[in-house]
Amino acid sequence: MDDSARREFAEFAAARSSALIRVAYVIAGDQHAAEDLLQTALTKAAARWGRIHTSPDAYVRQVMYREQVNWWRRRARHGETTMADVPDQAAAAAYTNAETRLSLQQALRALPAGKRAVLVLRYFEDLPETQVASILGCSVGTVRSQTYKALTQLRAALASAGLTSTEVGP
Repeated sequence: MDDSARREFAEFAAARSSALIRVAYVIAGDQHAAEDLLQTALTKAAARWGRIHTSPDAYVRQVMYREQVNWWRRRARHGETTMADVPDQAAAAAYTNAETRLSLQQALRALPAGKRAVLVLRYFEDLPETQVASILGCSVGTVRSQTYKALTQLRAALASAGLTSTEVGP
């Protein structure tokens, strides 16, 4: 990589890192994992900068999604499960914004990896179904059915936590 390309990449990374780390956090569900995910994606982008410099943002996002899906698959093959108990909550306690956010985050983490990826791409990234299908390597019909199933599962999880759609947002 020559000095000009190195400078271009550094400018891209500085300008887009804050937005990309937010996407990585939503995908990974953990700050440290998000930082690792973004670092991996930026490393791969730097190695291919000469070929991707026209649309690096899309390339980095696609690398992040694919890396996270690969991580989920590796984890599923190794059979690792978490055993922590969910903390008890008072039944009549009113939810604050922080409690609502935590409940939503917990409900999102409870979704299977594929369903969470579809929701992130469709609603956080605001991508059309065809682009989501292309990124995830599946059909548009699969994206539609997974979106429906994920939203149904998410609504049920939020309802069991005592939240309504008006408390969470539109």
